[in-house]
Amino acid sequence: MSKELCYVIDQISREKGISRDSLLKVLEAALLSAVRKKFGGRTNIDLRIDPKTCNIQVFELKQIVEKVTNKDEEISLEKAKELFPDKTIGDTIEIPVPLQDFGRIAAQTAKQVIFQKVKEAERDIIYDEYKDKIGQIISGTVLRKEKGNYYISLAKTEACLPQKETLPNETLKRGDIVKAYLSDVKLTPKGPVIMLSRTDPNFVAALFKMEVPEIHDGVVVIKSIAREPGERTKIAVYSKDSAVDAVGACVGMKGTRVQSIVRELRGERIDIIPWSEDPRIFVARALTPATVDRVGINEEEKTAMVIADDQQLSLAIGKRGQNIKLAAKLTGWEIEILSESEYSKIKMEETDKSLNDAIKRESEKSDKNE
Repeated sequence: MSKELCYVIDQISREKGISRDSLLKVLEAALLSAVRKKFGGRTNIDLRIDPKTCNIQVFELKQIVEKVTNKDEEISLEKAKELFPDKTIGDTIEIPVPLQDFGRIAAQTAKQVIFQKVKEAERDIIYDEYKDKIGQIISGTVLRKEKGNYYISLAKTEACLPQKETLPNETLKRGDIVKAYLSDVKLTPKGPVIMLSRTDPNFVAALFKMEVPEIHDGVVVIKSIAREPGERTKIAVYSKDSAVDAVGACVGMKGTRVQSIVRELRGERIDIIPWSEDPRIFVARALTPATVDRVGINEEEKTAMVIADDQQLSLAIGKRGQNIKLAAKLTGWEIEILSESEYSKIKMEETDKSLNDAIKRESEKSDKNE
């Protein structure tokens, strides 16, 4: 039994990456519980496993007394001297307990405990491995779809990709290889649950980090990102090195880098915006692909008034207001936009009002003088 136990413990320790001492301690505690149960729950029964030989020793602890009143926990001095000649009254001795059928109990308990320990250790290993990968992109194979969730096979486990976290009109099939953003790792009674997303704005940021070495190395920085999954993403970038063009680095030679990301996003349009610390410039750039004429800002309320050519107005606003909403998210400024003709009309009305007010004041002044 001891040789077989040592072999099993050593093998599991190597294959599963669980420390040998950890396995032995858990097994020792489980066997102790089993043997105490066999003895009616007596707490003076103890057990040890030799860490080298895996030999199991069971013994009972008894106190040496002059007169025995509890034979389960006490022993007379005369009988104690037969086993331990140097012991005296008041000492506690360990008396080996022979168990004829303990081998069978030990084997069953060992099997159950080791199996449970392996499951717990594997859960811990998976959790520790993937919690450090939150914020990264991982690839896996689609296993199945259940209750609105796709389950993705990873190296040692599987992850959950909710259908609502996939791109619009995207249907994944069993066997498809998919990339996704690791958004969270949750601990549950059944083990860790790895949550994935393809709609998170950070998914696009992580794709750029993978595709653009300058971002990976920290030379080019993603300042902000706004996304309408499956439709459009706006990403603001800044270069720490004046010799490196942030937008050019993200686009790549002949657009190869950004096109690779667009393919992964099933054709989602991407606007790469050069970030500026001047909010007027940043807001104007954020409204790409439209070109705007002027930008006025209110720093206290963090609002921006944008004036665009009449022909650029619809482009600046975008379909269903998408472009202006994404620009607002990207910059963090509330944006209001007017066409040149609207702005001219407002200015004309303001001028007329000012003129009328001035005439009125002069008239009132004149009346007083008379």
